[in-house]
Amino acid sequence: MKKRFVYLVVFAFWCIQSAFAQEVPKELENIISPQINADRSVTFRFLAPKADSVQLTADFLPPVKVKTRFGMQDGPGTVHLTKDKNGLWTYTSKPLESELYSYSFFVDGIRTNDANSPYAFRNAAALTNVFIVGNGRADLYKTNDTPHGSVTHCWYLSAGLKMNRRLTVYTPAGYEQSLEKYPVLYLLHGAGGDEDSWAAHGRAVQILDNLIAQGKAKPMIVVMPNGNVVQDGGYGQGKDGFYKPEFLLPRSMNGEYEANFMDIVNYVEKTFKVKANKENRAIAGLSMGGFHTMHISRYYPNTFDYVGLYSAAIMPREDATGKVYSNLDATLKTQKDNGLKLYYIAIGKDDFLYQANVDFRKKLDGLGMKYEYLETGEGHIWKLWRIYLADFAPKLFK
Repeated sequence: MKKRFVYLVVFAFWCIQSAFAQEVPKELENIISPQINADRSVTFRFLAPKADSVQLTADFLPPVKVKTRFGMQDGPGTVHLTKDKNGLWTYTSKPLESELYSYSFFVDGIRTNDANSPYAFRNAAALTNVFIVGNGRADLYKTNDTPHGSVTHCWYLSAGLKMNRRLTVYTPAGYEQSLEKYPVLYLLHGAGGDEDSWAAHGRAVQILDNLIAQGKAKPMIVVMPNGNVVQDGGYGQGKDGFYKPEFLLPRSMNGEYEANFMDIVNYVEKTFKVKANKENRAIAGLSMGGFHTMHISRYYPNTFDYVGLYSAAIMPREDATGKVYSNLDATLKTQKDNGLKLYYIAIGKDDFLYQANVDFRKKLDGLGMKYEYLETGEGHIWKLWRIYLADFAPKLFK
């Protein structure tokens, strides 16, 4: 009887081992993709013995023009992989500059992700793999051996929107033990994003951890709200569960978000240890979030001393009819007269929103409103928004 029991235990252990071993197909176990080489070139591998064609699409490849709802824009290029006798497709890039990159594959024309890499970010309905080439700028986007802050997902009541809504909040290293109060940066996402976008694609947590550890930025709280007013939480995080993400949800740019933004500020200032005054509040956002930032900061003109517009979607909209969007020039002048420490505008030369930002700067010039301007190359991409955040954060709360 005892011997039979031992056999049963051994058999059960073997079954468990086999089950776990089957979680990763055997043929994928020894494939490394992407592989970052010593010279900073990167090798990609994809096993597809029966495929006729495998292509890599990545943001480090020469861009191609693609048709979008906003007209022709630059999109990631593609390159063909080479197939060996075992059906393993391979491509090695040229040496790359230090950066966080996105990529995916086309297998016989069908887009797919890298089966060998679990590291992927979602933007709207698209999921793309990512990797980091270090020893340069992208070291700021890595989790380094420094003191680390905390990330909390919490819910606030928006009386104006009549729902509880989800926030992502970063608190700097030592916050929990400290008796000090901290300044706050409200960091807003773009269309297709949600309250997790800046922490994922934007690497905001790593950027702030590293800048603070290096003494380049003041310790601060960073609040990352959801700018889609029809959602209580981001995709898969709210009451509606798992559903297909959209690029631009209804009512996201009609003034409701801006008009009810103080629900967020009031919650943060009641819940966290913050310095609750204009000198210690900053607000910044990318694309749609830049649109929100511009209007929130002028609608509440004596609330934020630091304002950052990253590739801001400053353009006329048919649904922008609410009270928030009225008296633009007068409220901008009031904002200027109240005084700001920094009004920051950054955009890429190839961005489809470039001309709209040029026109907005002319308006500010006409009003005599001072601002700091950063113009880079390239277009409407996360690479630039990470750079803008890393440039903007050290300027805050001085």
